[in-house]
Amino acid sequence: MAYRTLNPFTEQTIQTFAEHTAAEVDTALATADALYHSSWSQGNIEPRLAVLARLSEILTENRDSLAQTMALEMGKPVAQGRMEVDLCAWIAHYYANNAAELLMPQLVQTDVGEGWVEYHPIGVLLAVEPWNFPIYQLTRVVAPALALGNPVMFKHASIVPQCAALFERLVMQASAPAGAATNLFVSSTRIAELIGDDRIQGVALTGSEGAGSKVGARASEMLKKSTLELGGSDVFVVLDDADLAKAVQQGVMSRLINAGQMCTAAKRFIVQRDVADAFVAAFVAGMQGAPMGDPMAPETLLGPLSSPEALEGLANQVEQALQHGAQLLTGGKRAERTGYFYEPTILACITKDNPAYYEEFFGPVAQIFVVDSDDEVVALANDSLFGLGGSIFSTNIARARALASRIETGMVFINTATTSRPELPFGGIKRSGYGRELGESGLKEFANRKLVVIGKA
Repeated sequence: MAYRTLNPFTEQTIQTFAEHTAAEVDTALATADALYHSSWSQGNIEPRLAVLARLSEILTENRDSLAQTMALEMGKPVAQGRMEVDLCAWIAHYYANNAAELLMPQLVQTDVGEGWVEYHPIGVLLAVEPWNFPIYQLTRVVAPALALGNPVMFKHASIVPQCAALFERLVMQASAPAGAATNLFVSSTRIAELIGDDRIQGVALTGSEGAGSKVGARASEMLKKSTLELGGSDVFVVLDDADLAKAVQQGVMSRLINAGQMCTAAKRFIVQRDVADAFVAAFVAGMQGAPMGDPMAPETLLGPLSSPEALEGLANQVEQALQHGAQLLTGGKRAERTGYFYEPTILACITKDNPAYYEEFFGPVAQIFVVDSDDEVVALANDSLFGLGGSIFSTNIARARALASRIETGMVFINTATTSRPELPFGGIKRSGYGRELGESGLKEFANRKLVVIGKA
């Protein structure tokens, strides 16, 4: 797909962008590799942390323009875009203030003598990132990489080229040296070639299962470290002792934020029978009442899907689910208006022989499952190809904690929807991928954990 800005609200193409030539890519890679071998990457951490501190400020200063660019390119409502930028500024600030301590050598107890583990950069990283959180996805890879000293070259999704170019400019405005963070307008074929280049030492991808399997296989073939953050079909568990008003409010927001185009959005709502009727009635009303409209308008909660392909794919999924016996509680079709809008939709009575049972719905579509016991909650939650995040709502925290420990995901949140914070490791298991981003874990994913031992005299 060519790089272009196609406004999903107006359905009009705004601008197209040429791919970088092979010569331009090689020059950029040479610059990044030279930076890795320089004192900036290998030396004192303070200059790198100063860049992150300034980047945090610059992101805040450009909050509105970034939010508007996201709205223009992929339809995210500006209020949600501003929250995304705030989180990005927070991430840069977190690593600016904490990376030095987190990367301090760690002592190792050994009978050989004195031992410790040091943390060093490994080289240029290649990041392949998606469109759904255009600034956050880049920040959560670039910020820890720069703190450690790894330059990053990134290929963003072809539908958010302006976001990609703008982020690169802002990193440079923060006084990062040339090669620290480089935007590439290139094809997937070129990415495969870059992974094979000896100057690339690590690969991070957030995206679909298909893209992840290809990138992960290529990185493995070249014996290079990779992290994959892929799809999710997160559960939203409502136990019979839950605060229903809070669960409904959080459920609607989690399913509709970013038009439901979020790997950690609530997708499978598992509700215990004693509260199912009350929860479902309120949830349907909440979904139906969500303000839909212009992503540039501050009151909009539900914007358009990111592209005509996204709309068509979601509509086909819902139609197939209905053909296989799913019950439609609300929605179920494209909204009758200009723009790639899909009505807030709730499906029930989804059986295991329905393709929808194991699929991820990347849009404002929720699935309702009613169960009787806590054991049934766990069994249904774990009967998934994915294992990214999930939420449990209960006033009995001990009960919720016990269930959280039994659910097979990388993250579980109790009495709050799945979220992201700079200090919290983000990632999953199963087909949701491997590796972690953010927090201490994300900082050290692409570190050389070098052991040094001084033998006894």
